[in-house]
Amino acid sequence: MNISLKQLKVFVGITQHNTLTAASESLFLSKAAVSMALSELEKQLGHPLFDRVNNRLLLNQEGQKLLPLADELLNRANTIDTLFLDNAPASGTLKIGASDTIGNHVLPALLSKFRAQRQHYSQQILISNSTLICQKLIDYELDIALIEGQAHQSDLVSNVFSHDAMCIIAPINHPLAAKKQLSFNDLNSSQWVLRETGSGSRSFFLHSLAPHIKNWAQSVELNTTEALINCVANGLGLGCLSSLAAQYALKDGRVTQLNLNHPMQRQFWLVMHKDKYKNPLLTQFIDFCHKQT
Repeated sequence: MNISLKQLKVFVGITQHNTLTAASESLFLSKAAVSMALSELEKQLGHPLFDRVNNRLLLNQEGQKLLPLADELLNRANTIDTLFLDNAPASGTLKIGASDTIGNHVLPALLSKFRAQRQHYSQQILISNSTLICQKLIDYELDIALIEGQAHQSDLVSNVFSHDAMCIIAPINHPLAAKKQLSFNDLNSSQWVLRETGSGSRSFFLHSLAPHIKNWAQSVELNTTEALINCVANGLGLGCLSSLAAQYALKDGRVTQLNLNHPMQRQFWLVMHKDKYKNPLLTQFIDFCHKQT
């Protein structure tokens, strides 16, 4: 058996793009070259790695067994160039996923410090909700993720790396704004502006607050934090979000904060695929994140 790195690169590229055309564009190869590399790899292994559905290639059970090993081999190969150089910085591109609050309010400062300490400047960032980020980890499209809720998928492992304070916001003229402290009874029959399914702030509300509020209702569902703040400011309901995300709107007087006599803390999680190979760069970033708490 003579499997090449090119064949493994093609295989991983197809898993990330699902079509030969998209994979060939990402790899800067012709479609014919990609098709031939895949055919040769499958012939050597004696198994098809994808199910062909119309024009799409969907990873099958055999392909799922190969993916962690291919990812590891390619990552190990990328470290060879600097293996024998003294004090060489870790090489490669770090692909990081981040949920909305972390991506907008935590990760920029974190990356700035990491670059200053490690002299590594090649990072790709994807900011989305936690559910999509976790799926990207499972598909090996990301190396690591920083999200606002623990991942429950069996293929992923989660560790706490920091904490966050949540808050409830309301329109400036809301009747409850005059109260110094609220109980859950004050929130009965309230309307709420919520983020979409998969969002960390929505999950916090549904699990930590909603079970204690009688007859609450969702007024609007949105997929951005700024839209949520604007809806609250215009009287469409109350909002639950990170204090980091709400700080500027509170400072500008666009909304007001309601003080609830209930813990409003949550954890930030560092998440990886359980079979992901930790190359030197990834190991350095993990250690760095844990030292920031």
